[in-house]
Amino acid sequence: MSPEEKKPGQRYFSLQPSEMAVFKCASQIFAAYISSGKVNEQNKKEYHKISIQEAIRIGSMVERHIVSDNEMPDSKGTGGAL
Repeated sequence: MSPEEKKPGQRYFSLQPSEMAVFKCASQIFAAYISSGKVNEQNKKEYHKISIQEAIRIGSMVERHIVSDNEMPDSKGTGGAL
């Protein structure tokens, strides 16, 4: 997007795949907090932080417990082995 196409106050950011995964997870967690009635204008920023922290914690647990195909010592990323 060229500077001329940008709207005033518009922000642009580009997330890496791992950042996008955390963003999506945090968004779902935050939406659940909203649905449960826990979020209001006074605590919204705190719940943003909590949601991100929980998403990172979940991602870290997945990383520790799951070995993906391309992390396998003898793998070339073409199918997993247990």
